[in-house]
Amino acid sequence: MLTKRIIPCLDVKEGRVVKGVQFVNLRDAGDPVELAAFYDEQGADELVFLDISASHEGRETMVDVVEEVAGTLAIPFTVGGGINTLEDMKRILRAGADKVSLNTAAVTRPELIREGADFFGSQCIVVAIDAKWDDTLSSWFVYTHGGRRKTERDVITWAQEAVSQGAGELLVTSMDEDGEKQGFDEALTKKVSEAVSVPVIASGGAGNQQHFYDVFTNGKADAALAASIFHYRETSVAEVKKFLREKGLEIR
Repeated sequence: MLTKRIIPCLDVKEGRVVKGVQFVNLRDAGDPVELAAFYDEQGADELVFLDISASHEGRETMVDVVEEVAGTLAIPFTVGGGINTLEDMKRILRAGADKVSLNTAAVTRPELIREGADFFGSQCIVVAIDAKWDDTLSSWFVYTHGGRRKTERDVITWAQEAVSQGAGELLVTSMDEDGEKQGFDEALTKKVSEAVSVPVIASGGAGNQQHFYDVFTNGKADAALAASIFHYRETSVAEVKKFLREKGLEIR
């Protein structure tokens, strides 16, 4: 069994880390370079850096910030936001990232996943899926452009297609739970985890240590990502890991 991973997330806008609720009402959470160094020292297994307005604003990810953050880290580092071409991937990986995260561009042109996987290997390609429940259709749908645009794609179908194109990992964010701190969407995570053969990172809703345990056991997640509870020091990566080990989970 793969050991479970704890991954802090830096949502970056205009060079600052921000956090909101259900992708809106963003507030400042600090400097990305300082936070990256802090999480490295804390024992985070990986770090995710998402330039959350790059796709919406139609621009490239901030390579200079990526370089600075990468320079402070000894742990794997995933970067996403505004990555639209193979050249964009090359630029981000050269800047120091270990993996790239594709979202909007992959939905628009799924072949981009295959191009990246063929060139760098599937282990470098993370497909991020922003998912929101639709009561009328009783299913989760994929959203793009930082959660601003609904697509007609069913989340489970898209997850399977992304993996068939070469995604080595999926980062699944529940827009419904994002920032609410009421727990991860275990049903969504479980459904995706059972539908694909690659690791699934759960995102959206972490409010306490128990929530991590629940999404690992009930949601079958391979990793869990959180932002605000770490940024605002409500708990720490080290405390979460200690709690999970005491509960008997294999933690990296």
